Amino acid sequence: MSKHKPHNIHRIKDLKLSDIKAMSANLKHIRLSWYHWIFIIIGLIIIIGGIVWISLPKPVEPELPVVEIENVETENVNIYGDYVGRVNAQQFVEVRARVEGYLEKMLFDEGTYVEKGQTLFIIDPLLYKANVESARARLNKAKAQALKAERDLNRIRPLYEENAASQLDLDNAVAAYETSHADVVIGEADLTQAEMVLGYTSVKSPISGYISERNVDIGTLVGPSGKSLLATVVKTDTVRIDFSMTALDYLRSKERNVNIGQRDSTRSWDSYVTVTLADGSEYPFKGIVDFADPQVDPQTGTFSVRAEMPNKGRELLPGQFTRVKMLLDVRENAVVAPSRALEIEKGGAFIYVVRPDSVVERRFVEIGPEIENKTVIERGLGKGEKIVVEGFHKLNPGMKVKPLYFGSGKQK
Repeated sequence: MSKHKPHNIHRIKDLKLSDIKAMSANLKHIRLSWYHWIFIIIGLIIIIGGIVWISLPKPVEPELPVVEIENVETENVNIYGDYVGRVNAQQFVEVRARVEGYLEKMLFDEGTYVEKGQTLFIIDPLLYKANVESARARLNKAKAQALKAERDLNRIRPLYEENAASQLDLDNAVAAYETSHADVVIGEADLTQAEMVLGYTSVKSPISGYISERNVDIGTLVGPSGKSLLATVVKTDTVRIDFSMTALDYLRSKERNVNIGQRDSTRSWDSYVTVTLADGSEYPFKGIVDFADPQVDPQTGTFSVRAEMPNKGRELLPGQFTRVKMLLDVRENAVVAPSRALEIEKGGAFIYVVRPDSVVERRFVEIGPEIENKTVIERGLGKGEKIVVEGFHKLNPGMKVKPLYFGSGKQK
């Protein structure tokens, strides 16, 4: 029918007035039955309706709002905490004078590395050498007396057995022998003590590390009754990072079965820290958390945490403050969504989800921590669902949309 409409219309337009009059005259002589008139009327109605239908403007399809979408993914999410920490030396030892005397020599360069057992200072040893010689002389005297007492006892015993010596003579000889041997032991102890005190005049480094500047000058009287602190030695090839955490952090960690400061073989990760250098850059090495105070400070409501960190290049100096970033938890296979896709209102957080029929629905979700522009979705969203990340401000629930994948312009 539609193929003949334009042709019929064209023929109607080409009819002349004389032809129409001739046809009318002929029709007067033709008697049509009633059903012929019905067909004619129906045909005219169809022709007129076709002309009207052709002349009507075509309906314009409504434009669907274009939105950009992303697929919901799962990934391992690291949860960090930021704290203010302080760098402390692994070992910090004060070098003190243990004997009194005048400081004679300093055998190191200030600020340099010294080895364990290296001699640092010399205190005037003359008095202590004399004490050693005196103790040695007393010991030799005691040994001579012990030898004499032993000989006397050896002479008395045979005489006593032959009744040529009394019991009193034997007892005196035995007492003299035992006393002399006791004096030898005392003499040996005195000599050892005197030699040990003499050794204190040579002040040695107790550990390997970097030594500070000297606290006393050459010629100063040092010792327990004078200035005893000579210098300090710091071991800094490994440093400690000390910082404080709140009791709330502790409770959240316990909820996730994470014991701060303890290694857990059942986990695939351990808590570690990174620190920021003075220029704002991140220190390239990580420190392992090896201690957490078992009690909370009632004055601050915090507890102390410690991590050990390598410091071969001495970039970290003991005493400096730094920003500490600590790995608190790892959410494995967590559902994440771009933070920009979330809308927050009084009723909670929601996100627009695109159904397979391209209709959007408003989905309320329970959100977790936000990490690097992504938010963990605790409940309400599943892997593989499509969410609107751009253009959701013009949407209403139940609206049909034209979804395009974010950044590609490609329709799903």
